[in-house]
Amino acid sequence: MSNLEVGAEQRLVIPGESIGDCAGKNLGSGVASTNNGTIATRLGYLKENNGTIYVVPINAAYMPRSGDLIVGIVEAVQSNLWFLDVNGPFNALLPMSLAPWKVEFGDARNHMDVGEAVLARVQEVDECHNLVCTMKGVGLRKISEGHVASVSIQHLPMVKEILGDLKIAADCRIIVGDNGRVWVDGGAEGIRLAVNTLNSISKTGHIDGAKALLEATIVGGVA
Repeated sequence: MSNLEVGAEQRLVIPGESIGDCAGKNLGSGVASTNNGTIATRLGYLKENNGTIYVVPINAAYMPRSGDLIVGIVEAVQSNLWFLDVNGPFNALLPMSLAPWKVEFGDARNHMDVGEAVLARVQEVDECHNLVCTMKGVGLRKISEGHVASVSIQHLPMVKEILGDLKIAADCRIIVGDNGRVWVDGGAEGIRLAVNTLNSISKTGHIDGAKALLEATIVGGVA
C-alpha cells in the first residue's frame, strides 16, 4: 500500500470506499473487511502504524464518560440547577447541590449565569445519555479569566503529548478538557501562542510529521 508509506500524501476516504490490498495488515478503527474487500467505515484520513491500518476521523463527536474533566458553558439556568453545553450531543445538568458554593433555592443565577464557563467533572451518564456534572472536587471552578479554546476531539492525544512544552513556551496555565475545550490562562502573548498552536493542531494534526513541526515552532516561540 504505497499510499500509506511514510512521507506520502494523506489519503482521504469515505464510508464504503475500498482501500485496496491489506494483506498481512491488521485492521483498526474505521476499517472493515467485507466480501468485496477492505473498506473504510468512516470519513477521515487513512493511516498505518506498526502494521495496523486505521482511519483518523475528520470530525469525531465527544461522548461523555463518568469521571471526564470537561469545560462546560452555561446554556440555561433554573431555580435549582444549571444546564451546561459540554460540546456533545446532549447537555449536562449541574444541580445546585453539586456546586462549590452554598446556593439557596432560586438564587442559582446570582452565582453563575448564561454564557459563563466552568471546569467540572462528569459524575454520571445513564443509559438514556442523561448527564450530571459536579463542581465539587480539587481544581473545579467557575472560569473567570483567561481564554477557552477548542480542539478537535480526535487530536486531543496530540495536544496532551505537547502540553508540557506548550505550557513552558507560553508561560500559561493550560487545562485540557476531555470534551475538546481547553482553558488557557496567562499573559496576552502566551495565550495567543497557545491558542494559535491549538488551532494548528485542529487544521494539520492528521498530517504525518505534524507533531514534530509543532514542537519545533513551540520551542522557537512561534505559532
